[in-house]
Amino acid sequence: MSDPAEQAQQSFQQLTDLMGKGQQMMLEFWTKEHAAPPLVPDPLGVMSTWAKAWSAMLADPARLMEQQQRYLTDALDLWQRVLTPNAEPAQIKDKRFAGKAWAENPAFDFLRQSYLLTASHIMQAAGQLDGLDAAEQAKAQFLIKQFIDAMSPSNFLATNPEVLAKTAETGGANLIKGLEHLLADLSAGRMRMTDENAFEVGRNVAITPGKIVFQNRLFQLIQYAPSTETVFTTPLLIFPPWINKYYILDLTAEKSFIRWAVAQGLTVFVVSWKNADETLADATIDTYVEEGMFTAIDLVRQICDVPSVHTIGYCVAGTTLAAALAVLTARGQAEKVATATFFTAQVDFSDAGELKLFVDDASLDTIDTLTSGKPVLDGRYMATSFNLLRSNDLIWNYVVNNYMLGKDYFRFDLLYWNSDATNVPARWHRDYLDQMYRQNLLAKPGGMTIAGTPVNLATVTTPSYIQGGREDHIAPARSAFKLTHAFTGETRFVLAGSGHIAGVVNPPSSGKYQYWTNDTKADTLDAFIAGAKETKGSWWPDWISWLGPRSGAHVPARAPGQGGYAAIEDAPGAYVKERI
Repeated sequence: MSDPAEQAQQSFQQLTDLMGKGQQMMLEFWTKEHAAPPLVPDPLGVMSTWAKAWSAMLADPARLMEQQQRYLTDALDLWQRVLTPNAEPAQIKDKRFAGKAWAENPAFDFLRQSYLLTASHIMQAAGQLDGLDAAEQAKAQFLIKQFIDAMSPSNFLATNPEVLAKTAETGGANLIKGLEHLLADLSAGRMRMTDENAFEVGRNVAITPGKIVFQNRLFQLIQYAPSTETVFTTPLLIFPPWINKYYILDLTAEKSFIRWAVAQGLTVFVVSWKNADETLADATIDTYVEEGMFTAIDLVRQICDVPSVHTIGYCVAGTTLAAALAVLTARGQAEKVATATFFTAQVDFSDAGELKLFVDDASLDTIDTLTSGKPVLDGRYMATSFNLLRSNDLIWNYVVNNYMLGKDYFRFDLLYWNSDATNVPARWHRDYLDQMYRQNLLAKPGGMTIAGTPVNLATVTTPSYIQGGREDHIAPARSAFKLTHAFTGETRFVLAGSGHIAGVVNPPSSGKYQYWTNDTKADTLDAFIAGAKETKGSWWPDWISWLGPRSGAHVPARAPGQGGYAAIEDAPGAYVKERI
């Protein structure tokens, strides 16, 4: 066994080698050519909001002193508990501190408890900022929470016992591997959440058999091969959001809503939107309704030789579908759509949640700067905005695991899809944020026009099935519920367990979550929940039970490529494979 001096020399040499390797990796990265990002002096108005929040806090010294006194009292209580002999470690549910190492060492146990205590008091103070309007206060609370989450001791090498143990165990190799991950992600321009080499569109995701039967500059139309001998007369046309790839509804075979819908005897068509480029620089809501939705609806009617189609609109596509239904009604063509189903969609944005924080002057100015002279907004900007809404799960979790612990990226199809960002037309995206989120024009009769037609949702009588997610942080359930009062036709609202994605993509075979229904008309979401019936598992069977009786008799199954439109290529097609 070597003596302590020799061990110290070996450790010093190992550390020196690791530092040298790390410096070399950084040098190689920064000497490559990288496009400089646009200069945004105060992105999202962060500094302005901080200044207003700080001024509001100092404006009431008595309240600030009272808050500080409560904090000191709680901090002394915590210190006393820590000094109590043989005290049991605190039971903390926060998964950032769930590892045994946080509880086994009294110093780290105290560190996590003191952090959570401080964070709690800061957020209490943030909720009592007088002198700010509601929007400014909400933005201040959001930014303060982002700061608090970023400062968690779990996010730093010196204060994370799990990272320290891993570093000692590997001699620092985890940090070098983490640095490799970091530099690779910087080169890619995004934080990778999963092993992207483990998945490929058309190989193990987006694999339901079908054909591309039409395409234009905006979308490819997929018709899926039947899996039953007969099908309902009325086909189903799905409009996914153009801010994401459509295959969230066609992940693995076990999770695919599309494959499941085909198995229920539906002839299923899906719009696969073009990953926006310069050819869509002129696109507006008129484009997505006229060239997109109306074109697809008429194509499916012609291919299947039917008077009407079922439709589904997911998220922003649901918002646009609602507007499209109002336009069809105004033109005397409402019969083209037999039913409309809305997945986590909004039409009244007065309760649109934290995403409204990204539509103030500073945020729109940031988008203008990022898109100056460009036809599209880089999809990675939107992906980051969505991730910020759940930063602990979707940002800091990966900072710790990928960069500090140096773990291999694990394989998860949903995260692969989440990382497969799409560009959007810059002009239309800014208009959408301004017209929908900021001015809430869609909720106002005649507030907006599409191709010269005023939009009034109250004229829509199309039977509608409306799904919301109880934990949805993108389209809050309270906001989605307002669809039930936007139309004058028959509506059925279903509240699904989980959020914006898992609340939708929940196949019956998984046995996960639950959903709530209420056959009594409710004026508010709270009233709906108060009288709701809970059912375990997926809501999909409830949907097909609602849709089936509205779908006509069964007819021989329809193969893709018939009906006057020959197959162009196999599904999933070329558009969905375009990556940023």
